[in-house]
Amino acid sequence: MRKHLGEMSDIQVVSTLLQVQGLHVLDLGCGPGHNARLLAESGADVLGLEPDPVQAERNRESPAFPGVQLSEGRAEALTQADESVDGVFLFRSLHHVPMDSMDKALAEAARVTRPGGFVFVLEPSIQSSHTALMLPFHDETQVRGAAQQALDRAARGLFASHAQYACLQHIRYESFEQLLTRFSSMSFNDISAKKIDQPGVREAFSKGRDDQGFSFDQVSLIDVFRLA
Repeated sequence: MRKHLGEMSDIQVVSTLLQVQGLHVLDLGCGPGHNARLLAESGADVLGLEPDPVQAERNRESPAFPGVQLSEGRAEALTQADESVDGVFLFRSLHHVPMDSMDKALAEAARVTRPGGFVFVLEPSIQSSHTALMLPFHDETQVRGAAQQALDRAARGLFASHAQYACLQHIRYESFEQLLTRFSSMSFNDISAKKIDQPGVREAFSKGRDDQGFSFDQVSLIDVFRLA
């Protein structure tokens, strides 16, 4: 049974469940490094690894940030030594790992984590209005389901303990054009603006209007594993 934490941002969830100050951690599938920087601001020493070579190159060209190193790397093929980090984070990245490599990615996370350390996985639920909005142009039902199955298998074999949580988040847009830009500019997904801009998506988007623009709920599922 998952414990619901209420409405929280990613870093608020981390602050509620973990103490990261002074720890050396990995952020796997770090994207542009947003959460890596927030973890560093919370006192962690962070190595963010991004598998997409285009985003990884952008990261190399980005300004330095204290406590953060961004590099290219794949969750299923880590080069870090055994028991070399205090914790591993995967923020919405496990479902982007090839389905036949998800178990390997979690095994790699366990391998590089020191005894007593943690592996923190946050994945989007398919039961959310933002997911429903995405379905016509980016259906992640299969890969998100595969990620949850991999987490269940990992809980039974890799870790000493497993705690499950959920939180509510809201994804906001100022306009439909912002939605188009967000998804069509992702270097790791081949989603064209034409594929997004269809009547059904526009109609679903219009239903999210509020006094600040457009808002859609996203339930996030959190799994926290501990090493013995």
